Amino acid sequence: MHNEPLAYRMRPRNLNEIVGQQHIIGKNTTLYKMIQNGHVPSMLLYGEPGIGKTSIAYAISGSSNLPFFSLNATHAGKKDVEQIVTEARISGKVILFLDEIHRFNKLQQDTLLPHVENGSIVLIGATTENPFHDVNPAIRSRCGEILQLKRHTQQDIAQLLTNALADTERGLGKHNIIITEEQIEHIAMASNGDARKALTLLESVYYASDEEDGQTIVKDHTIEHLAKRIGVYGDKGGSHFYNLLSALQKSVRGSDTNAALYYLAHLLENGDLIAVCRRLLVMAYEDVGLANPAVGAHVYAATESAKVLGLPEARIPLANAVIEMCLSPKSNSAYAALDNAIAAIHDGKTGDIPPHLRDGHYAGAKVLGHIGYQYPHDTPIGTFGGWIDQQYLPDNIASLEFYNPVIAGEEKRMAAIYERLKGFKKK
Repeated sequence: MHNEPLAYRMRPRNLNEIVGQQHIIGKNTTLYKMIQNGHVPSMLLYGEPGIGKTSIAYAISGSSNLPFFSLNATHAGKKDVEQIVTEARISGKVILFLDEIHRFNKLQQDTLLPHVENGSIVLIGATTENPFHDVNPAIRSRCGEILQLKRHTQQDIAQLLTNALADTERGLGKHNIIITEEQIEHIAMASNGDARKALTLLESVYYASDEEDGQTIVKDHTIEHLAKRIGVYGDKGGSHFYNLLSALQKSVRGSDTNAALYYLAHLLENGDLIAVCRRLLVMAYEDVGLANPAVGAHVYAATESAKVLGLPEARIPLANAVIEMCLSPKSNSAYAALDNAIAAIHDGKTGDIPPHLRDGHYAGAKVLGHIGYQYPHDTPIGTFGGWIDQQYLPDNIASLEFYNPVIAGEEKRMAAIYERLKGFKKK
């Protein structure tokens, strides 16, 4: 057993050994009570790597009397599923833990689903992807519980590390390791909420430390060196990656510079530079918009520079772009106005283009009545340029307004012009 990694050996053996995730499996939860009373429901466990999906499945198995089987959907075949179905017929009921369940194909589903439905197989599926996007609805509908796990707190991770250091049977307790609470906290912080990374780092630190007089002395520099190598969860194209993009945009929209830089750092560590540049460019027009029209050009220049430079230098122009957008006045009025116009069309608020606006650059246009257009440039109005009062919308929707200005930044000036032109029309 001690040939297995420490993270594998320290998996909880029952529900009471689970650290963290108390919101879904704590002693006061309905799920805990159901399992303790002998009823294990089918469920989906959703969350990032290293936060306890597999551990919870094994702990549930340890707290029930049902035969337990584990498959990974990325390489399990129909034959594997059929063997478990056969075992379910013999045993009456079994638990199947299916990792990466979003990769389950239709043939495998067709073999498994009837047995999940009749209760002979209790399905515990685990996925890093949003189950409402990536898990087949047929499977989703047969799982009574869809449980989203949270990233472990630093306190949770420190507890896991302390348990591993004390456990003489499965952990490192039989070794005389000299490690301080501050060093345990350092490892917990470096793991970024990932229990597997934390235990792996602890094991690496143990094997990299020197032994003196029968004691293994952990040094700070050993932790610092190894912590740099544990990496960041790289979920390109997955749910976590899109959650990071969403968090970045919402932080910029909320003008929180520090949060925006934090999420930008995460995204760049994942390495998908193109997706980040694309999202930043959208944000310049969606969230800053007319309040600071120059930002669009600035962000475009920053993102193009980032693509030319590549990582790690790309972070420099992107940091400039993010901070400028955070601290800029903001308006979403332009795209909101267009969305209002699109909604009006979908609601049937349409009409004929006024004759004077139709194409008149061909012989016969006058015969069709395409006349009467007045050229605004021929009628200057103050320093604004050319303007003339004529109707542009179809007759039956001429009174509709889609644009609602935001009085912020540069748009404050534009809003004043918009209101003044409306006043001229009324006159």
